[in-house]
Amino acid sequence: MATETNIRTGNSVATEGANLCWSCNAAVAANAHFCPNCGKVQPTTQIDYFEFFNLGGAPTRKLNIDLSALEREFYRLSRKLHPDVFARASAKEQLWSLEKSSQLNDAYRTLKDPIARTQYLLELEGVKLEEQSSDATHAARTSGEQKKQVVPPELLEEVFELNMQLQELRMNKEMGEDDPSIASDLQQAKHRFEKMMTEAMSELKTYWDEWDAVICTPGSSEAGRIKVRDKMVGLLNRRSYIRNLVRDVNEALGN
Repeated sequence: MATETNIRTGNSVATEGANLCWSCNAAVAANAHFCPNCGKVQPTTQIDYFEFFNLGGAPTRKLNIDLSALEREFYRLSRKLHPDVFARASAKEQLWSLEKSSQLNDAYRTLKDPIARTQYLLELEGVKLEEQSSDATHAARTSGEQKKQVVPPELLEEVFELNMQLQELRMNKEMGEDDPSIASDLQQAKHRFEKMMTEAMSELKTYWDEWDAVICTPGSSEAGRIKVRDKMVGLLNRRSYIRNLVRDVNEALGN
């Protein structure tokens, strides 16, 4: 709770989730980029990407968002926060415009992408997909250790067969031999995996609907929230694993 000065009376009042404008002392919402009274850009704050675009904060962050509205707001804020607009402003205002422009770009990039948006929300919920993350991949390559991945149970048999085919293809290449049948089998496997990724995206959207329904239902239980969250975690891990299989096949085939 912050203390605000009432512009009409000069009295200080306590208001939930608000701050004071550094320039005119007017009440400013915690996630506001500009003062509604004097129009000055406000100091940079650590707010999540959903709050940055005024899409709700904890615990009401929805996964189904209006992408057209998001894009319009992105361009509107881009014009207002562009450093050229603050060329004659104070040094601190110039700094804030640069910082907020950076936040804006990061937030837009994350929220417009369905997978990145879901992963980001899960991180805000305290879940990080470590083993499938790009950070984990980089760490594995740097250390030389094998990246830990959990094979989805329903793919165990197919992955075993795929690895055998990949190994055989690599050995043939080393020996200067060619077996078109293996390449054909791998192409078919790749198409199956790509279809699985498309199906996973459709399944994920059903979980978005479940998530949005849970967080918007008064009195909904934490257990219900966790149940949907865990469904999304499992799906994203499976999708990430399948994506890596597609990458491995493409590398082996020289695509």
